[in-house]
Amino acid sequence: MITFEDITAAARRIEGRVLRTPTLPSHSLSKSVGAEITLKLENLQAVGSFKERGAANKLALLTPEERARGVIAVSAGNHAQGVARHASLLGIDAVIVMPRFTPASKVTRTEGWGARVVLEGNNFAEASLFAKDLQEREGRVFIHPYDDDAVMAGQGTCALELLEDAGPLDALVVPIGGGGLLSGMAVAAKAMRPEIELIGVQVESYSSLSAFPGAEVTPCGGATIAEGIAVMKIGRRTHEVIQQLVSKVVVVSERDVENAITLMAEGAKQVTEGAGATGLAAVMSHPALFAGKRLALPVSGGNIDTRILANTLLRAMLRDGRLLRLIMEIPDRPGVLADISKTIGEAGGNIIEVSHQRLFAAPSVQAAELEVMIEARDPQHAEQITEALREHYVVRRV
Repeated sequence: MITFEDITAAARRIEGRVLRTPTLPSHSLSKSVGAEITLKLENLQAVGSFKERGAANKLALLTPEERARGVIAVSAGNHAQGVARHASLLGIDAVIVMPRFTPASKVTRTEGWGARVVLEGNNFAEASLFAKDLQEREGRVFIHPYDDDAVMAGQGTCALELLEDAGPLDALVVPIGGGGLLSGMAVAAKAMRPEIELIGVQVESYSSLSAFPGAEVTPCGGATIAEGIAVMKIGRRTHEVIQQLVSKVVVVSERDVENAITLMAEGAKQVTEGAGATGLAAVMSHPALFAGKRLALPVSGGNIDTRILANTLLRAMLRDGRLLRLIMEIPDRPGVLADISKTIGEAGGNIIEVSHQRLFAAPSVQAAELEVMIEARDPQHAEQITEALREHYVVRRV
């Protein structure tokens, strides 16, 4: 198992190459969830993720002969960018294998750090098989995303900084994908503050440790907004550390993660990807477990697709009543739309979108169907707008 000395050595090794990210209390989040929340803002790293800590440490430890051979990694996201950036800084030739359907933005960012990207395989497993074959053919050094002692030690520097900068804490709440971040942080945290509790978080579809501390289970897999921790089975080395040092593993749903992304953006003013929001999701969805405790959450990454972020925020607004979708049967005569718009405006609503249908949806040739999406301040305000319209029209809220 890696040691605290491995982590402090890694910190010295990567100093100046990796940002010492801020550790900040969030009074807004604390008020929202009923616990004292401190954030470690790894979303502010150069590549937007903690992943460059482990990559930087691993690459710095390569021998001159290994550097000359070049490196290879397989990743569809943050690990790819971490390896690409630090290989470039050290003058090491890097190849990153990504699944064929990786979003173009991630491919472009990885290439922007100087790596050669190879798109191969329809999924991560197929890309990994190709990467292994390419490694053997070209003699490159494989940089594993999590199940490697040097990578784990690098990730542990996150806790080293956090505990040096934070006040008293009861627990660290950390996302689990392959386990590299949690295992590294656990070793550092237990050495610095033995009384601190380590709690891991997984998303439902990739909850291999849902029976923790019991044996691993086979998760169902599939699409998830927390793709950064979409790992079917954690690493062997990381699992050994987690079994020894972690006290609990909490499982969160897709909706929990979406709500946490929204609260992080609105409350803490931080953009985070799904995986980076899972710590907050755990606190929000298990209030009895965390109530009144002093908690630190690593915001482990901020690389969320802009469209996904926008849709997530809108979906959250729809769920909590700040967006309402109304369908009205209206008479097809001049001035009706103006009257409806005036009623909504006088009630303080903001019209987002309107669809006016005469031909296909209306029950009568002298009627029309109007669908309108409105922004309200809160659920009570939404109900006030709806009731104001119902005084004059038949209104159905969807």
